[in-house]
Amino acid sequence: MKGVIVLFQMVVASLLFLNCRSQQKANASLQEAKKEIAEKNEMYFRSFATGDSSLLISCYAEDSWIMQSNTPVLCGTDAPLDFFKFAYHLLGVRKGKFITIDIFGTDGEFLTEVGFWKTLNGNNDVLGDGQFLVLWKKTPDGWKRYRDSFTSIGNK
Repeated sequence: MKGVIVLFQMVVASLLFLNCRSQQKANASLQEAKKEIAEKNEMYFRSFATGDSSLLISCYAEDSWIMQSNTPVLCGTDAPLDFFKFAYHLLGVRKGKFITIDIFGTDGEFLTEVGFWKTLNGNNDVLGDGQFLVLWKKTPDGWKRYRDSFTSIGNK
C-alpha cells in the first residue's frame, strides 16, 4: 500500500512539473508575440510618417477585416490599402500611437489586443482618438492583424 502511495505522489509531482514547464513555454511564447505586435504597431504609424502604404499592408493578414465605426467594413487583400488611402490622403494622418492595455490569448493561433489610439496630422494637431480591439492571427509571416475594430471618442 505504501508503494502505491509513493507511486501516486511521483505521478502527481511529474504532472505538476510538466504543467509548470508548459506554462513557462506559453509565457515565453506570449512575450515573443507581444514584442512582435509592438513592432508591427510601430510600423503601422511609420507607414503614415513616410507615406509608405506597403508598411501598413504588411501588418494585416490577407483575409483581414478593418471595422471602423460609422463606415462599411473593409475586407480582404485590398482592405489595408483602401484604409491607408482614406486615412493618409483624405484625413491627413501623418503620426499616431497605440497605447496597448492588454494582450491575451492561449491557443498560439490568435491573440487579442486591447487599447487606445490617437492620430495626428503633419502639424501635430490631433485628428482623432479612441479605443481599439485587434484580433491578431499567427501566419507563416508572423503575427498579423486579422480583425481590426476601433471607435472614435474625441474626433475634432
